[in-house]
Amino acid sequence: MSAPAPKAPLVAVEAHQVTAGGRAVARTAWLLVNVFSASFRWRHEDPFGVLTGAQAGPAIFALWHNRSALAPVVYRRFIRARWPERRLTAMASASKDGAIAARVMELFGARTVRGSSSRRGPQAMAELIDAARGGFDLAITPDGPRGPRYHVQAGVIALAQYSGLPLVPVSYHLSAKKVLRSWDGYQVPLPFGRCEVAFGEPLAVPRRLEETAREELRAELERRLAAITRD
Repeated sequence: MSAPAPKAPLVAVEAHQVTAGGRAVARTAWLLVNVFSASFRWRHEDPFGVLTGAQAGPAIFALWHNRSALAPVVYRRFIRARWPERRLTAMASASKDGAIAARVMELFGARTVRGSSSRRGPQAMAELIDAARGGFDLAITPDGPRGPRYHVQAGVIALAQYSGLPLVPVSYHLSAKKVLRSWDGYQVPLPFGRCEVAFGEPLAVPRRLEETAREELRAELERRLAAITRD
């Protein structure tokens, strides 16, 4: 059944703030992503018409954690290029690394919300819902921030339920990359390769939802993301 949207607790849990050194790292990352992505040969697949008007309104874009490096570039190239008025709010963890990631997103012109399932989760959920009500697109890594890799967490389904926005699976394949030895196998793009972006079938989540249906939708989003993911 439907449940009321979560509210932030009265005592706010603070996220780590970016340091001066973190700002320098973020700007370097932002610069490299811009330079490298300018050298790519871009291709895309959109069999469900996400870019041709089927999803012209706000949505939650779901992208695996190990592909978050190019998330703002993909949004700029494929969404903002078609609908310049659209704006993005992205979620980053409340950790020190999340502070750097948030700063990178802000350099790309996105707003950020800080939080995860383990820290500041209810506050982040409430802030994301507020952003959705303000007309923003949302960007989520549904297997982050700790995994397991390629396993969709239930929170993204709750976010879609409370916000009323459809979930749009997004993935990409890089022909030139370095894969880090992290839990997610984080993919660092290298220049002069191909970037093949795939948009999956959007998933609508009803407002009224039983627990069994929530799990079915979670598994379905995982399936749709897996279908467009190629390592």
